[in-house]
Amino acid sequence: MSYLPLLGTLPSESSASLGRIFLFFGAAGSFVFGSGLAIVPFLYGGVVKDFGWLNPQEFLDAVAVAMITPGPVVITTGFIGFLVAGFPGACVAAIAMFIPCYLLTVIPAPYFKKHGKNPGISAFVNGVTVAATGAIAGAVVVLGQQSLRDISTVSIGLITLIALWRFGKKLPEPLIVALAACAGLALYPLSQ
Repeated sequence: MSYLPLLGTLPSESSASLGRIFLFFGAAGSFVFGSGLAIVPFLYGGVVKDFGWLNPQEFLDAVAVAMITPGPVVITTGFIGFLVAGFPGACVAAIAMFIPCYLLTVIPAPYFKKHGKNPGISAFVNGVTVAATGAIAGAVVVLGQQSLRDISTVSIGLITLIALWRFGKKLPEPLIVALAACAGLALYPLSQ
């Protein structure tokens, strides 16, 4: 089956709008330290509040879809880019997100390894680690406000939190996601 006719249904975006996507996701990519989840509040603020590209539920869906895939940050941004500007938007968003990470991490990595014991570099890394922890906590708040809507979702969240607290690293994340998805299907049948 050919999907080429579907490409005509994608939104055609101007270079100005693709430029806005590139600048926004390039800026977001500059703040990916420690974990991609660290930029979720930044993405939410830009994508939902500032530009209005997605509504809160669409944003939550984009993050949820990406969290079950490898490379969730690039998948999230690519998915958001696709929803905003079709295939060109997905490409521009993913590339823009990746470029700063590459420039700020991959290229200087040999220097970090060589000079990692330097007190200034060590202090920088410690500061970034603490800031990333705070940003990840912010992501939890942003995602929690959107997804914890009723007693069922709060129950799934609490059970997950207790299981993670109790079993820690012994409980693989894909298993947690799969079990929560099954609980969601049981609690919210597809017929609704």
